Amino acid sequence: MKASASLPKALWRGFKMKCPNCGQGHLFGRFLKVVQNCEACGEDYTPQRADDLPAYLVIAIVGHLVVPALLAVEMAYSPPAWLQLLIWLPVTGLAAFSLLQPVKGTIVGLQWQTGMHGFEAARQRRESEARDGVAPLLVSKEFVS
Repeated sequence: MKASASLPKALWRGFKMKCPNCGQGHLFGRFLKVVQNCEACGEDYTPQRADDLPAYLVIAIVGHLVVPALLAVEMAYSPPAWLQLLIWLPVTGLAAFSLLQPVKGTIVGLQWQTGMHGFEAARQRRESEARDGVAPLLVSKEFVS
């Protein structure tokens, strides 16, 4: 029997855009569209409600990285405004674009592991299986649609 993923493991698996439960299946079908079920273990992800939190976190992370760097360049070299824009707009955009999916995966992993929203039933099932020593039930893809 496989033990349920710990919180750090579920968060890391989500950050890697993998299923927080098994770490094998892909968490996203499209850029920010979470799959309904894991292709490997069948875990249901329809209850996830990441909403706007990933975007807020990405703004905070990127802001805390870009603003000090921008200020350091300004203080050291005083480049013209057009050069600052030419440098920092693409850096900011690429950083935000690159972090959005992993951060959303992390939030889904958090919700899944802690039983937030509709994940409470899945968490109770995992705890019951761990307590009773019952192996988790795998859901066949043909029954998931």
